[in-house]
Amino acid sequence: MDVQLRASDDDRHRVVAELQRHTAAGRLTLDEFADRAGAVWTARTLGDLAALTRDLPPPAAPATPDPAGAHGRRELLAIFAAAALTLLLLGLVLAVVR
Repeated sequence: MDVQLRASDDDRHRVVAELQRHTAAGRLTLDEFADRAGAVWTARTLGDLAALTRDLPPPAAPATPDPAGAHGRRELLAIFAAAALTLLLLGLVLAVVR
């Protein structure tokens, strides 16, 4: 990254979103967020923007997607099993109450 390149509004929005994530995680106080977010809009270069997040950890790499979609299927299977068990228990309770 050439730190002397002019920053775009998209660059500024990205940095504000990053600051919001770090504030939500407890790394920045609301006052620190306000100060840095204000500085984002006056930053002229990518280097100016980078200086505002230099002391914060980089964003976590996105998790690699499960190619087979197994995670989603496991969740659906767990929900189905819980629903089936609930219906079975409800049937048993109704059979005993009659």
